[in-house]
Amino acid sequence: MKKGEVCEGKVERYVFPNKGYVTIENREICIKGVLPGQRVRFVIKKLRKNAGEGRLLEVVESSDIEDVTPECPHFGACGGCTYQTMSYENQLALKEEQVKCLLAPFMTDKAVWEGIKGSPLREAYRNKMEFSFGDEYKDGPLALGMHKKGSFHDIVTVDHCMIVDSDYNHILRAVLSFYAEKQIPFYKKMQHVGVLRHLVVRQVMCSKDILVNLVTTTQSRDGRQTENGEILHLEDDELSESLCLEELKDVLLALPLHGKIVGILHTHNDSLSDAVIPEKVVKIYGQDYLYEKILGLTFKISPFSFFQTNSLSAEVLYETVRAYVGETKDKMIFDLYSGTGTIAQMLAPIAKKVIGVEIVEEAVEAAKENADLNQLTNCQFIAGDVLKVIDEIQEKPDIIVLDPPRDGCNPKALEKIIDYGVEEIVYISCKPTSLARDLEMFEARGYYVKRACAVDQFVGTVHVETVVMLSHKKPDSVINVKVEFGEGEGKVPLDNIAKRAAAYKPKEGITYKMIKEYIEAKYGFKVHTAYIAEVKRDLGLPMYDAPNAVEELKHARNHPTAEKVKAIRDALNHFGLCI
Repeated sequence: MKKGEVCEGKVERYVFPNKGYVTIENREICIKGVLPGQRVRFVIKKLRKNAGEGRLLEVVESSDIEDVTPECPHFGACGGCTYQTMSYENQLALKEEQVKCLLAPFMTDKAVWEGIKGSPLREAYRNKMEFSFGDEYKDGPLALGMHKKGSFHDIVTVDHCMIVDSDYNHILRAVLSFYAEKQIPFYKKMQHVGVLRHLVVRQVMCSKDILVNLVTTTQSRDGRQTENGEILHLEDDELSESLCLEELKDVLLALPLHGKIVGILHTHNDSLSDAVIPEKVVKIYGQDYLYEKILGLTFKISPFSFFQTNSLSAEVLYETVRAYVGETKDKMIFDLYSGTGTIAQMLAPIAKKVIGVEIVEEAVEAAKENADLNQLTNCQFIAGDVLKVIDEIQEKPDIIVLDPPRDGCNPKALEKIIDYGVEEIVYISCKPTSLARDLEMFEARGYYVKRACAVDQFVGTVHVETVVMLSHKKPDSVINVKVEFGEGEGKVPLDNIAKRAAAYKPKEGITYKMIKEYIEAKYGFKVHTAYIAEVKRDLGLPMYDAPNAVEELKHARNHPTAEKVKAIRDALNHFGLCI
C-alpha cells in the first residue's frame, strides 16, 4: 500500500464527527464522510506506521442503518446534511452512541445518562442560512448556495434546500437570477477580485419575518483600477448604483412568500477572509433586526449576533439547562461565554442574579437590550475575554453555566473557573470532543458527571449538542490534623522536611524514553513527554529531568486522556518511580 493507491474496505469503527476507519494491511485508515458498516472505495492520502488517511471516492455498499432514500435533490453534491440516508430514529441512535462513547470515561456509577432529545422539526427548522456566490465548476455560470462536497471553491445552487422554509429558496433564486442577468462577477478568493460574496437570510419562527443581507466587496463591477494599478473601490452611492440595489429591493419585495421581508441590508466586506466580516452595513429597506420568542421571552436579533439556528430545538436545550441548574433561589449564577444572553435570561427569573461574560461586544449590547426588553433587572452582562474578566468580578458564583465556542474552554480560563470551587457546573457543548477534553481537567480537580444528555438541533447533519451537569466531590468526613513546624517536643523540624523532600530521586537510568517505550509496548499507543511530566507533577514527583516537557507545561495545550494517565501511572509504578 502506498500514497495515491485506490483501496476498498468496510468501515469497522466510527467516531465523532463523521470519521470512519477501515483496516487495510494492519493499518487503520481514517476516512471522513462515511457511515459505520459501509463498504467504500478510497484513495490513500497519508500513511504512517500503523495508520493513515484516505479520501472517499464512492460508497460501494450501503450500511444496514441506511434505511431511507434522500428526498433532497442536492444530496451528494452539497456538502451538508450527510445523514439523509438514515431515518431520523437511526440518526438519533448514531449521535447518541457517539456522544456516549466520548463521555464513557467520565460516566461513573454516580452519573445518569438521560438519552438524546430530538428536534421538534425535521424539515424547515433552520432560522439562518449563509449562502455563497461562486460557480459550480471553473468558469461556469454564476451559482449561489453551499460549497460542493469536498471542495473549497465549487458552489452548488441549493434552491430546493429542505432544512429551511421555502421562502429561503424563493429569495435565493430571485437574487441569483437578478445578478446572473446583470453579469456582476462573484469574488474569487484566490485572486481577491470580484464583487458578490454572500447572501445571508434570517427568518424567525414566531412571526416568519425575514431579514435579507447581501454581502459584497466595494470593488468596481468592471474591475476598474486606480492610476497606481490598484483595484478601484467605490463609495456608497456609486456602489449601490453599480449593484442595482434599489431594483433588487423591488424584486425581493414582490416575491410571493409565506413570511414578510422586514429588512434588506447591504454589507461591505473587503477582507481576505472567506468569512462574513461586516466592515460596514447599509440599510436598503426597513429594519436591521428581528424579534424571536423563546420560552416566553422576547429576543431582538441583530444581523450578526449569534442565535441558536433551530429555535424550537433551542427551547428543548434551554429547558434542559434550566432543569439541570435546578433550584436557584437566592443564588448567584455565572453564565460564561454568554453570547446574546439567552441562557442568562432564561435563568434570571429563578435566580438572585446572573452575570454573563462574552467577548463579542455586539452580542453583549444585544444581551443588555434584550434584558431590558424582558424587564429583567437582575442580569449583568460584561464584554471581555472570560480568562481576564473573571479576575475583575467581585461577586462569587454559586453555580456556573458554560457554553463555550466549538473548540471548548481556554485551558487557563478553565483553571480559573474550577478555582471558584462551586458545587455545580452545567456545561453546554456543540462539539462533544472538546467537551470530553475539558472533562479530563474537571475530573482531575474533583468534579464528576452527575447528569448528561444530548440534544439534536441539526437534523440530517453530523452535529449534536451535549449538556452535562458536573458536581464537586465532597469528602464523607473530615479529620483535622494539627502539624506544628519548628523546634520543640512534638514538632516536626523544618530541616527534616527539607531532607525528606530532597531524598527522593528517580531510579538511576530510568528515562522518559523508557517510560514511553513501555507504554507503547503494553498499551499500543504513544504518549507525549509533556504528558508524563504532567502526571508526575500531579503526583508530586520531580519532573524537571525533561526541560522541554516542563517548558511545554507552561503553554496552552491538550491534556492526556484518562486512558493515557492510567498508562503513565502504571509505567511509573513499573519502574519504581512513585514515592
